[in-house]
Amino acid sequence: MKTFIYTATDVQGNTVKNQKMNAEDVNDFLEKIHEKGLFCSSYREAKANDKKSLHKFGTKELAYDCRQMSAMLTSGLTLVKALDIMQREQIKDGPKQIYREIYEEVQKGTSFSDAIKMQDGAFPNFFISMVQAGETSGNLDMVMQKMESQYANDAKLNNKIKSSMMYPIILAVLCIAIVIIMFTFIMPTFKDLLTEEDMKGLTGALFSLSDGFKKYWWVLILAVAAIVFVVKYSLKIPDVRYKFDQLIIKMKPVGPLVVKIYTARFGSTLASLYSSGIPMVESLAKSSNILNNLYISKKFETVIDEVKQGETLSVSIQRTGIFESMFTSIIYVGEESGALDSILAKSAAFYQEEADEAVSRLVSLIEPVMIIFMGTCIGLVIAGILPAIYNSMGNIT
Repeated sequence: MKTFIYTATDVQGNTVKNQKMNAEDVNDFLEKIHEKGLFCSSYREAKANDKKSLHKFGTKELAYDCRQMSAMLTSGLTLVKALDIMQREQIKDGPKQIYREIYEEVQKGTSFSDAIKMQDGAFPNFFISMVQAGETSGNLDMVMQKMESQYANDAKLNNKIKSSMMYPIILAVLCIAIVIIMFTFIMPTFKDLLTEEDMKGLTGALFSLSDGFKKYWWVLILAVAAIVFVVKYSLKIPDVRYKFDQLIIKMKPVGPLVVKIYTARFGSTLASLYSSGIPMVESLAKSSNILNNLYISKKFETVIDEVKQGETLSVSIQRTGIFESMFTSIIYVGEESGALDSILAKSAAFYQEEADEAVSRLVSLIEPVMIIFMGTCIGLVIAGILPAIYNSMGNIT
């Protein structure tokens, strides 16, 4: 499937520019343009950079869309009619175009899941798998309802993280601003009051740092930019990313709190996939990949191989050493009772609350660090300048 970017004019003479359309080839693209009643003036095949700009649905959008689709399908509307309503009610151009293309493909007889796959990553793999399972089982409305709950919980957790991180971010910006103001504007005003005898030890070091900051501030900016670039590039290297993700899991006290968040997402995703009829092996692969942690993904490759060979899921997951023993015990009970999907769904709600608490505790760990950093900077300046000023005043007297 290729993506074409085109400029066209409709029968009323209105011109649309830089629109995107998925098609098998040029002939298929021109046929679709003709069916829309458009006169194409120019077109080109989208490159990799163009495809990256395609709208990608966030958790909040997906939760809302799943709620709408579930309500319409449950009330008896056909899938085609529901998609027609969805593409009409979209406000932004990106989602509107995506739903319009899905609607047109489904009208032609393409399955809903295949139409979604044609959208070049606009929808996550979890969404596609669930839709595919819903089509196979004939319970697409129920699957949409499950996904609405899943994405609503994910959006709630993301909002919790963002709102909780707001105060530490403001505090960090304030710390940096105070340090810059002290070393750039405040400290130089005291320099003329001090003698060479005063400019020793801590006082001299602070004023040297202030002078260096004023002269070579651009070097500091370049150094920070270089560090950010190196870290960002390094995390794209699989071995480095693996070690980094492993460090996040193992590092205390942050690691156990992050694991609680991962447990909530993994449990709820696995419950949704498995209860929708997706095979356990595929459910495990998708549930582990949704955590976006390479260390966990690699560990679950072994889990999947062991499950294929007949090993119980609880024992295989326990061997990874990632999740808490309580979570593996829950899985064991679910396997023994034959109600793994329902037990996972119930435990996911419990771990969702645990994840909320973990986020709050993570933030509570960051705040003291920021306050200590800011207090240390101010304390050093006071300890370095005030004694020298008093000494200088005493010499004048």
